[in-house]
Amino acid sequence: MKFIIVVLLTALLGYAAPLYFTWWSFAVTSFIIALLIHQKALAAFLATFLGLFLLWGVMALIIDNANDHLLSQKIATLLPLGGSSILLIFVTAFTGGLVSGFAGLTGSLARKPVE
Repeated sequence: MKFIIVVLLTALLGYAAPLYFTWWSFAVTSFIIALLIHQKALAAFLATFLGLFLLWGVMALIIDNANDHLLSQKIATLLPLGGSSILLIFVTAFTGGLVSGFAGLTGSLARKPVE
């Protein structure tokens, strides 16, 4: 149950925080969520990773569909992705998930010296 709550909170705050602060504020929210909701380190990493992976993946897919895949295909051509817009969306989601996951892992491990 904690895992699902952390995933949902990470996605919700990961969406809301950059609206008011800088784009990387989702990492701070992931850190705080993992600090406040106690989980083991691996569970904290996976939950915060999954929350932001899904959020950025869905957001990138929505934005990509809105412009008929024009920009993503051009960017995917510049990168070694073979022009695949879906692969670019996956790379985008994976990158955001890694940043959030490591922030969550740090939050989980920062709790240990306090206890």
